[in-house]
Amino acid sequence: MYDGAYMHEKDEGKSKILRTELVHGSENVVDFLIQLMHKAKLRIDVCVDHTRPGLCIEIRRLMDAIIDSKKRQVKIRYITEITNDNLDYCKELISIVDEFRHLDDIKGNFYVSEEEYAAPSTLHEKGKSSDMMIYSNVKEIVEHQQYIFDSFWSKAITAEQKIKEIEEGIEPEYFEVFTYHDRERVSQILFNLSKSVKKEALILLPSVKALIRVDRLGLIDHVIDASLRGVTVKIICPLSEENSKVTRKINERTSAVRVINGNNTPYGMYIIDGEKFLKAEVREPDTETFSEAIGFCVYSNSKLSVNSFRSIFELLWNERTLNEELKMADKMQQEFINIAAHELRTPAQSILGYADLAKSNPQYMEKEAQSFLEVMYRNAFRIHKLTKDILDVTRIEGHTLNLDKIRFNLKDLIKSLVDDVQPKLVADSSNKVGGKVKVVYGSLEDTVDNNIDSILVQGDRDRIAQVISNLLDNALKFTHQGLVSVAVSIKEYEQGQERENQKMAVVSIKDSGSGIDPEIFPRLFTKFSSKSFSGTGLGLYISKNIIEAHGGRIWAKNNNEQKRPGATFSFTLPLAAT
Repeated sequence: MYDGAYMHEKDEGKSKILRTELVHGSENVVDFLIQLMHKAKLRIDVCVDHTRPGLCIEIRRLMDAIIDSKKRQVKIRYITEITNDNLDYCKELISIVDEFRHLDDIKGNFYVSEEEYAAPSTLHEKGKSSDMMIYSNVKEIVEHQQYIFDSFWSKAITAEQKIKEIEEGIEPEYFEVFTYHDRERVSQILFNLSKSVKKEALILLPSVKALIRVDRLGLIDHVIDASLRGVTVKIICPLSEENSKVTRKINERTSAVRVINGNNTPYGMYIIDGEKFLKAEVREPDTETFSEAIGFCVYSNSKLSVNSFRSIFELLWNERTLNEELKMADKMQQEFINIAAHELRTPAQSILGYADLAKSNPQYMEKEAQSFLEVMYRNAFRIHKLTKDILDVTRIEGHTLNLDKIRFNLKDLIKSLVDDVQPKLVADSSNKVGGKVKVVYGSLEDTVDNNIDSILVQGDRDRIAQVISNLLDNALKFTHQGLVSVAVSIKEYEQGQERENQKMAVVSIKDSGSGIDPEIFPRLFTKFSSKSFSGTGLGLYISKNIIEAHGGRIWAKNNNEQKRPGATFSFTLPLAAT
C-alpha cells in the first residue's frame, strides 16, 4: 500500500516519475529497500540505529541485496551505534560493506543512493522489520539527505576503534562544555576526579582563594590521601598568608604533595592521570565556594586535549620550579658567602692576633711559644679545611674527583679514626659526650658480632676516612649530652639494586643530639645546607659524592627517641671481591 504525491520530469528525452510517498507493511518496506539497492549504480549510504545491524543480517533478502550491490562495485557506507548487544552483527557487516563507522545515540534510520531516499520507521522489536517507511526520489530531498549523511559521517569514528573500546573496556572519548548554570554538576565532577586519581594529579589554581575553595570542596583531602598511596600530586597556586592554613595542613600530613607559588590566572585546570581534564573559567574570584566562583567550563578525556593541557602545566611547573631554584641558589650562595667569611675571619684573626703578640712581646715567646703555636696551628687547619672543601666541590662539579682505590679493612679504619677522636674529647672541657665514642661491630642496637675480624672494601682509604670524619665531627658538634655510636656491619644488597645477592658494608653514626632541622632535611646533602655559622654546609655534599663515586649510597634519618631524638647517618660500600 502506498500513499504519496507524484510528479513527472523529463530527463534526456525520457519521462521520470518523481514521487514522495509513505509505504505501509513490513514486506513492502523490505521490497522498497531491496529495489533501492538494485537500482543504485554509484553509492548506497546507510544510517541506522543500534537495532538494525541484527535485522539486516537476519533478513536474508536484505543481506543478499547488500552483497549483490557490493559485487556490482557500488560503494556502501554504513553508520550505526555499535553496542555490546550488536557487536557480533557489526563485525560481520564490516567484512561486507566498504566503510563502517560508529556514532553515538542514532535515533532514526535512512538509506540514500545517488537518486533515491528511504527512511524506515524506528522499531525496537527484535527480529521484525518496520511496517512504515518514507520514500522519495525527488532530487532536492535526496541531496538534502546525502548532506545529512555526510555530516553524520564526518562526526563518526571507525568501527574498529569502537569495537576495540568495547572489547578492552576503554572509555569512549567525550568533550563536554558547561556554562555558569551547570556549576553544581561541575563541582561534582571535580570532586569525583579528586577521588578517582590513581597515578597523577596536576592542579593549576588561579588565585589565593582558589586553594581555600577546593579545600572546602574536599579535593585537598582526597589528593593528600592519594599521595600517601604513591600518587604524584603537583599544585601551582599563588601563595600568601591567606591560604597558609591549607598549605600547612598539606605539609603536616604529607611531604609527597608538591605545592609551588604561581601567578594569578583567569582559569583553573585539573588534569587527572593524563586521561581527563577539567578547565574552569573564574567568574567570581572573591566568592567562598567553588561552584559560585566558576563560569564557562570544559571537561574531556580527549587524548589530544589532555596532552596539550598537560604540556602547558609542565611548562608552567618547570618555569616556576626554575624560579624557585634560582631564588634558593641565590639565598644559599649568600648564606655561604656569610658563613665562609665568618669561617675565614675567625681563625685568621686568631692567627694574626697571636702572631702580633709574639712579635711585639718577644720576652713571652720562650714561655708561651708552645701554646701560641697550638692555637695558630688549630686555626690555620680550619682555613686549610675550608679551602680543601671548596677545592673538593670544584672537583666534584668538574667531574675530576679522582679516587686512588686500594683494598683495605674498613673496621681498622673506623677504629683508628675513633681512637684519634677520644683524646680530643677528654682534653676538651666543653665536651659533654662523656669523653668517648662507642664503636659497635654489628648494629646500632648493640648486637655485637665478635666473629667479624675484618670488613674488606675496595676504595680510596683517605676519601672514606674523610666521609667518616665528617659524619663523626657533625655528630659530636650537635650532641651536647648523651652518646655517639659508630656501627659497622655486613648486609645483603637491597632488593632491586644492580648488585642484588652481593654483600655490602654498612656504616652508621648515631648521636643523641637535637636531630636534623625539618627546614634543612629536604636539601641535607646539597651544597650550603647549613643554618648556623658553625660550618659551611659543604661536608655532607662532598661525602655524598664520595660515597656514590664508590658505588654506595648515603642517607640520614631522625631517631624516634623522645628525650634526645638525635639523628643517624648511614652509608654503604661494596665489599671487595674475594
